[in-house]
Formats: sequence, C-alpha cells, structure tokens
Amino acid sequence: MSTSPHLDLDALIADRGIGVVVCCGAGGVGKTTTAAALGLRAAEAGRRVVVLTIDPARRLAQALGLTELDNTPRPVAGLTSGATGSLDAMMLDMKRTFDEVVEAHADPEKAAQILANPFYQAVSSSFAGTQEYMAMEKLGQLRAQAERDGTWDLIVVDTPPSRSALDFLDAPKRLGSFLDGRFIRLLAAPAKAGGRAYLKVFSVGVDLAARTLSKVLGGQMLTDVQTFVAALDTMFGGFRERADVTYALLKEESTAFLVVASPERDALREAAYFVERLAAESMPLAGLIVNRLTTVSATTLSAARALAAAEQLEEHESGASVTAALTGDLLRLHEDLAATANRQRAHVSRFEAAHPRVPSTTVPARATDVHDLAGLRAVGAALGRATA
Repeated sequence: MSTSPHLDLDALIADRGIGVVVCCGAGGVGKTTTAAALGLRAAEAGRRVVVLTIDPARRLAQALGLTELDNTPRPVAGLTSGATGSLDAMMLDMKRTFDEVVEAHADPEKAAQILANPFYQAVSSSFAGTQEYMAMEKLGQLRAQAERDGTWDLIVVDTPPSRSALDFLDAPKRLGSFLDGRFIRLLAAPAKAGGRAYLKVFSVGVDLAARTLSKVLGGQMLTDVQTFVAALDTMFGGFRERADVTYALLKEESTAFLVVASPERDALREAAYFVERLAAESMPLAGLIVNRLTTVSATTLSAARALAAAEQLEEHESGASVTAALTGDLLRLHEDLAATANRQRAHVSRFEAAHPRVPSTTVPARATDVHDLAGLRAVGAALGRATA
C-alpha cells in the first residue's frame, strides 16, 4: 500500500489559482494523451483551456478530432452538452514562432529583410536550442493573451518526449550565453562600426570560417551574416527579458508540473530525474502520474497459484477437451498479468520509497488506444478517480 501523498487531479484542475499545468516525462508513457485528457476534463468542468503540445507526433490532433494542429490555437468541438468551459489546442511551430518574434519587434520593411535572410532562415530552423527558446516564447505569448483578453484561464503544456523536455528551463541562460558569446560579440561590434571595420575585424577573427562558409553560401554570405547580426537587437529585443519573465512564471504557485511515467523501471528512473531537476530549480511539482498500470482483482488467483493450476490441468487433462485447453491458456494468461502487475507495483513502490514526499497517483492500463474525444474523456475519468 502506498504511503505517498495522494495526487488529486480533479482538485488540481478545479483550482482557479492554477493557470499553467506542465506535463513532462519520457517518451511512450502516454504524456500527450494525459495532457489532452486533463485539458478536456478541465474544459468540461468549466475551465477555459488551451493545450500546447511541443511534441511533433501529431497524436493530439487526431485524438481531439482536428485535421491538423499548428501555431494557432484551434477550437475543439464536441464538448459534453452543458459544459461551460472551452478547449483550444495547438502545436508549437518553432520556425513560425521565431518569425512572429521578428514581426512583432521590427518594422514591416526590416522584418521582411530579416525573414528573407538565408542566415536567419538557417538559425530559425535548425539552431540548437531554438525549440526550447520558442517554447518559452510561445508560453509567454499565451499567458499574456490570457491575462489581456481572458481567452483562457488554464494553459496545459505537453513537453517533448525526452529529457530535453526540461531544456526550456535553461532557455534564458542559454540565450544569454548565445547573445553574449565571443563569436556574436565579434560579429556585432563591427556591424555597428560600419562596413570596413566589419570586414577588417571579421577577417581577423574568423577568416578561416568566413572562407569556408563563403564556399557553401556564396558571395552573399558576409552580407547575410552582417544583416543578421545588425538585426540581432531588433530580433531579440526584449526576448531575454520575456524569457526571464516566463521562467519566473513557471516558478509561481499558479503553475503545476506533472511528471508522467509508465510503471516500468526505465520510465520511473527518468521520472526520478525530472523530479530531482524540478526540485533543483525550485519548480512547483504537483506530483507523479503513473500511467498504464496493470491491475488484477484482489479476489483472483495469485500468479503462482494460476501457474500451478495450469500445469496441473495440463498434466491430468492433456488432450481431453478443448475446454480444458482453453482453461489452461486462460490460467497462464492470468499468471502473466498477475506477474506483470506485481513487478510494476514493486517498481512504483521503490520510486515512492525514494521520493516519499512526492504526491502520486496511478491510472489503470486501457484495453484500447485513445483515438477520439470519447477515449480522452474515459482517460480523464480514470485520472479523476485515480488512487495512489
């Protein structure tokens, strides 16, 4: 029996003081489904919800009955009759969000120059950490819109399916390192001094890199880089400050982090990493959801007795009847399920013993995959009545 505090998810989503719920966890543990189910349950309980997924798997759109998800929140139809809330869903488009930053912080002519710049296009599409930067930016945008227009009162964030799910916590620091780095300062200083100074300093500091990049990008490379660097202040005007504000938002009592895991050793090891990282960052951890737990009735046979009965039946009834064969198969199936349930419970118990102050809850495994609102609603109901 668990001794950990119970995680009451219905109380969490009903708490009007909670404005952001961040679901994080390893891949394949049902995190996206959990986020969508919580969003749907909250909406049907009266909250105005937007679900933001950073996971590009597109499973969220399918489950919500949408043909696609993109960088614009889309309303989800089909809430239960009488529901007073609303539900929107969207998927982070890293490139589009970066473009929005440019468009919001540059005049139209300057923005057009930046968006057409090949160096900018490369950075905005593939620069390491861009996804995390833009996730922080988009969350900040949604929160600002919610406060300004009252569009939503709950934002549910579904993070990437890996340890990088928490990399956005480092976004302000990593962005600052990028903007303050020696290479960027080398490029930025001559850009402010003028073309001749730019070429002189650039050739002294990164002459070899310039020659190499020129072969790849052609003669426009220096001009493209110069334009990009000269626009840095415009592109990132206030971005670092906004990222810091969003980071501070994540530490507020109005935010709740949920760590989602499956009841297996590796997934719970990842969950322990998330719990410890959140604690190190002083982030508000609401608790752990152990998803897809195999359950068997307490009144049924134990795994050992089921196996013994199957072996005895096979020994005495071998070839006697189809019924005997089917009974033996069922006993072995039950033995396998009971053994799996015992193993999973042991893994969960070890996690709880190592983290006794982390509220937790378990959700039974479903017989079928979730592919529509009815399935999400059933998952939400299971989350609402889940027990530790």
